[in-house]
Amino acid sequence: MAAEWIKDTARPPPLLKASMAEIIDGRAIARKLDEQTKAQVTELIASGHNTPGLSVILVGQDPASEIYVRRKIEACERVGIISSEHRLPDTTTQDALLTLIARLNADPEIHGILCQVPLPEHIDSRLVLGSIAPGKDVDGFHPVNVGRLSTGTGGIVPCTPLGIMMLITSVIDDLTGKDVVVIGKSNIVGKPVANLLLDAEATVTVTHIHTHGLAEICRQADVIVAAAGAPELVRGHWVKDGAVLIDVGITRIEGENGKTRLVGDIAYDEVQHARAVTPVPGGVGPMTIACLLSNTVKAARAAAGLSQGNGSDYADLPSRNIFTGSGSIPN
Repeated sequence: MAAEWIKDTARPPPLLKASMAEIIDGRAIARKLDEQTKAQVTELIASGHNTPGLSVILVGQDPASEIYVRRKIEACERVGIISSEHRLPDTTTQDALLTLIARLNADPEIHGILCQVPLPEHIDSRLVLGSIAPGKDVDGFHPVNVGRLSTGTGGIVPCTPLGIMMLITSVIDDLTGKDVVVIGKSNIVGKPVANLLLDAEATVTVTHIHTHGLAEICRQADVIVAAAGAPELVRGHWVKDGAVLIDVGITRIEGENGKTRLVGDIAYDEVQHARAVTPVPGGVGPMTIACLLSNTVKAARAAAGLSQGNGSDYADLPSRNIFTGSGSIPN
């Protein structure tokens, strides 16, 4: 099942204390995950397998994408993953991009392929992301991986939802029966994290900024995952005492003094009665990159024929005779 990775993850360092609520230190937990990833890379090489390789494609010169790609490349170096960059002009044709991806799909030394979005308007992002081989789709966006996640049958889990689950389970050992509210229904965060939470036996309510009575729904939650992209949407009176808060949003806003600052989807200063909260920055962000590296090593292990131990071989699927009345698969 998709939730089994939670049990395999070593406990992170203790939480840092804030004035009242505990700070869930995403940077410290990411460092711990990087240590595990580096050890797995060393083990793969020692056993005679190829060093894990990640190939990053960047089309155009989006400033935010440039920064993110640079951080990914630096992170690869820290854990021993071989990284390669393909920087293409924004005039690159869709066919040329698909040809590059096909070549990377066929390269046995490349275990992870990441095509940075957004792409130029003349390129169909869904077509491009769907052309990446599912086993090399370390972002977890391919329809095959999405389907496997939704059915609890393994596959590559999207990086940010995977990191969110690690942050939550660093505070709550057992999510069984916990009321969790997810604010945001995106394919990248909201929907996949809801599936992971369901696999962990939580009771999940998926909402968004247009949900009627959102504040009242949140007040009942043991855990709130705020991923709406709405600065300081979640106010203090939305949060019950002792709740755990995961803030996925990050927006730069201008303060009264004319200086800009980064804020999340949760009004941080108002929620100090919570049990624990992720900071912005330093919470979910570091986990996204750490999980990307972890996914790349998992892909390399799968390519080497090594078991993942997480149901990725579909061993937990029911017999076909449940659907057909026999042991055969219909034509």
